[in-house]
Amino acid sequence: MQITAQQVKELREATGVGMMDCKKALAETGGDMEAAIDWLRTRGLAKAAKKAGRVASEGLVGIQIEGTQGAIVEVNSETDFVARNEQFQTIVGNIAKLAVKAGGDVTVLSEMAYPDSGRSVSGELTNAIATIGENMTLRRSALITVKDGVIGSYVHNSVKPGLGKLGIIVGLESTGNKDVLAALGKQLAMHIANTNPLAVSPDEIDPEIVARERAIFTEQAKASGKPDNVVEKMIEGRIRKYYEEVTLLAQVFVIDGETKVADVIKAAEKDAGAPIKLTRFVRYALGEGIEKEATDFAAEVAATVGAK
Repeated sequence: MQITAQQVKELREATGVGMMDCKKALAETGGDMEAAIDWLRTRGLAKAAKKAGRVASEGLVGIQIEGTQGAIVEVNSETDFVARNEQFQTIVGNIAKLAVKAGGDVTVLSEMAYPDSGRSVSGELTNAIATIGENMTLRRSALITVKDGVIGSYVHNSVKPGLGKLGIIVGLESTGNKDVLAALGKQLAMHIANTNPLAVSPDEIDPEIVARERAIFTEQAKASGKPDNVVEKMIEGRIRKYYEEVTLLAQVFVIDGETKVADVIKAAEKDAGAPIKLTRFVRYALGEGIEKEATDFAAEVAATVGAK
């Protein structure tokens, strides 16, 4: 299989590894981008697996907290210019409010009546497309509910209250002091914004992800040439370290740089006057996982000029 310069460029951008190593990795894996990233990681050349290809970064993430319920939505647009549009911001804010009643179901949400319009949410977006002149989509939504407690939240790069490029909601179940819980919830949401954990605890991580990491650690440990019993201990040690890096409760709290998140929550129980359980979190980074088609900018300009 012939490896193209574009493939090498994409792998280099995704991993930060030199072009020759990227070309070799693609050749060894038949051009499979994800497999090539693992090939590089196995050999210690890439420290982290980043999603190959460019991703979209347009639109807004919206958050709405109502009592013991918190909703988060992502609405995408073609350009960042639209995200700064007052009409678009109002639409996303209203959709976030409706998302609480939709229960986190994006299909239900898209079919709900948009306020004061006589249209559904999807119909309102269609209408806005005609008005603003750019495609828009309601991409996803989630809801966190606690029986008693608070929903903490944080929006990074906020353009308006509850609207921005990165949003987090966190569920804290507790009968304790709500002011203490609210302050803790915001701090935890800010931590999640910074560290991007995969799950609250190890048992919530997708087994396929763990298996992939274990396979990489196994290849690295075997390459050390050490006895099998030592290799097995090396693998288990790296798995434990991996869990500490990607599970929220085991991470070091970014605000003080030394305490585990689980211990931060435990310490807060004294001020709250009751046990605290972090039930769930949702973190939406705008455009994550959306692959944009690679375009030749010069050709695009030429095509635009030629079309006039």
